This record gives sequence, structure tokens and C-alpha cells, in this order.
Amino acid sequence: MSKGMLKQILLITDGCSNQGEDPSAVATLAHQQGVTINVIGVLENDQSEQPEGLEEVEEIAMSGGGVSQIVYAKSLSQTVQMVTRQAMTQTLQGVVNQELQQILGPNQSIEELSPEKRGEVMEVVEDLGETCDLEVLVLVDTSASMHNKLPTVQDSLYDLSLSLNARMGKNKFSIYSFPGKRRDIDKIMDWTPKLDSISSVFPKLTSGGITPTGPALRSAIQQFEKKRNLRSLMTRDESAREEPGY
Repeated sequence: MSKGMLKQILLITDGCSNQGEDPSAVATLAHQQGVTINVIGVLENDQSEQPEGLEEVEEIAMSGGGVSQIVYAKSLSQTVQMVTRQAMTQTLQGVVNQELQQILGPNQSIEELSPEKRGEVMEVVEDLGETCDLEVLVLVDTSASMHNKLPTVQDSLYDLSLSLNARMGKNKFSIYSFPGKRRDIDKIMDWTPKLDSISSVFPKLTSGGITPTGPALRSAIQQFEKKRNLRSLMTRDESAREEPGY
């Protein structure tokens, strides 16, 4: 089995989408296209009740084949790392299950293996989690209610980068915010292997406005397509240069 590429969108928000299409439906579309949607709902540190809007967090993640977690801002850093890695394992288990079904039949899954065989398979999953390439697009809600949480979001993303760069596989991160000034999302940081320069770009984030989560997710999915098209264009260009007489 090839180590392949895992693609994730990590949505960080504190409330319910209130404009545009249903984000759960968009998350389903993303999952069909091989992009996992993980969602973290952020509470204020002194908040005693969970807002109704955060019920949507679990729905989006379930539709997107990902992991969801609702967390107080002070615990955000550990949660971002946990959710990202948990989603990797969940996705890889799904891939391994598909391979098992092709080899052993449609009714075979990891859970139905003997404990010894299951342990061997989970070792493969763990190894793939360390060696596969990973692309994470971080989508940050910058609506008005997120203003006080943005410094914590910045710190947690930097910690995520440090954590994942200990892996053998290649990592690529990008950061977008919503609502955008003129579009559904604004690019904060283009694809990069490390987020060590995040402190220079994050202060540019301004909070305010509505929460159009559905349109923002749709635009985020398109960034993976644009990246793939650019990569194939560069590959064709390099091939042309290597041809005699170019």
C-alpha cells in the first residue's frame, strides 16, 4: 500500500453559520473528493453553557468524515494537535479497511480480525500516519465573537506545526480566514511546510461580521484543486525544458 497523501481542512469556529449554503452538505462534498473536514468549536474560558450554534460542529465533521471537538480556548493547542492526528488515524483505518475488503471480501474489517492480526494492521496504520504526506488547510472563523480567541488560535497552530514536523512524512499547511473582505475566504498564509512565520501574518487578521461557514468551506475545497492544477502545470513545464532543443 502506497503511503499517499492525506488532505484535511481544520475549521476553527465559535458559532453557527448564519449565511449561505448548509455547511454539512458542503462537508459531504469535500469527503467525496478525498478531503477530510475536522471542526473545533471554541468556547470562552469563563463560558459555562455551550451555545446552540456549536451543535453544528459535530454535524459538519460527521458529514466530512472527520473529527470534532468543543473546547475552552485555554485548551485549544492540545486539541488542535489531537484532532489532526486522530483524523489521520481515522482516515487511514478507512483506507486499510477498503484494502482488506478487496483482499478478504466485502464483509471483512479491522474490527473483525483476530486480536493478533488487528494489532499488526494497527501497526501499519500507525506507520502510515508517520510516513504519509499531509496537507492541512486551516480555516479560521474571524467573525466578531472570535476576536479575543485569535491570539490563542495563533499559538495553537504554531504548536501544531512543531508537533507534526516531527513526522517522517512531508507536511504542508495553509491558513485562510472567513468571512473574507471581498471573497468568501481570505488567504492568510500560502502553502508552507512550517508555520514558524505565523506570528508575522496573524496580527493582520481582523475580526467582525457574519459567519458564512458553508461558502467558506466550498472555497477552501477549491484551494486543493488549484494546488493540484498548479503542480501539474509546473511538472509539464519542467518536462518541456528537458526535451532536446527546448
